[in-house]
Amino acid sequence: MMTGSKGLGAMAVLAAALVALSLGFMAISIKSGLLQFRDADRVVSVKGLAERTVEADLALWPVNFSVVGNGLDELQSEIDRQQNQIRSFLLLKGFVAEDIQLSMPKIIDQHANAYGGNLPAERYRAEATVLVRTEDVALVMAGMQGVGELVKSGVALTQSYEFQPRFIFTQLESIKPEMIAHATRDARAAADQFARDADAQVGSIRRASQGYFSIEDVDPFTPEIKRVRVVTSIDYSLR
Repeated sequence: MMTGSKGLGAMAVLAAALVALSLGFMAISIKSGLLQFRDADRVVSVKGLAERTVEADLALWPVNFSVVGNGLDELQSEIDRQQNQIRSFLLLKGFVAEDIQLSMPKIIDQHANAYGGNLPAERYRAEATVLVRTEDVALVMAGMQGVGELVKSGVALTQSYEFQPRFIFTQLESIKPEMIAHATRDARAAADQFARDADAQVGSIRRASQGYFSIEDVDPFTPEIKRVRVVTSIDYSLR
């Protein structure tokens, strides 16, 4: 019986040792897994910015005017007269015929839209636009300075947000690669600085996304000068 008791005791000790050994391996594995997880989670997220000032290379200049009259024939004759005056003005300023487009007039019956019996003196009112579309932005800027000549000649120019001149930069594709490269370098510089502060080293890119390119006027007074801007977001691993 004693021999049997000793055998059972030895087996119990062996079983306890095996359990302790297993627990030790589990602890080491868990610790290793946690360390690996922490290493995998060491990521810095940074943004890189690139900006560039460019000149617009396309101008759209709508010259809008209005006329009034009591007969449609009279109205059309005045539209033709003012369109011809505007066209002659533009040709004298250096624009070519291909730059000038004439629009269909918009005619309003003011009596039909009158309320309370207060009828306007003229029954009809028409609005028409002469559109200048050109790559010669400087010529448009110069021409805009002389529109007072049209007013003096009897052209009833109208001003509204809808008919503001527009200056457009169309060569974005030609500067995209260089700007993206600059934004990426800017992001890497930020990541390097963060890594130095954290006593670490920047590793590989984990994730990267390119923001939208924005093109805006530099200021309200020089719409022909644009600011192009892009922001990239990059996640780097840290070692």
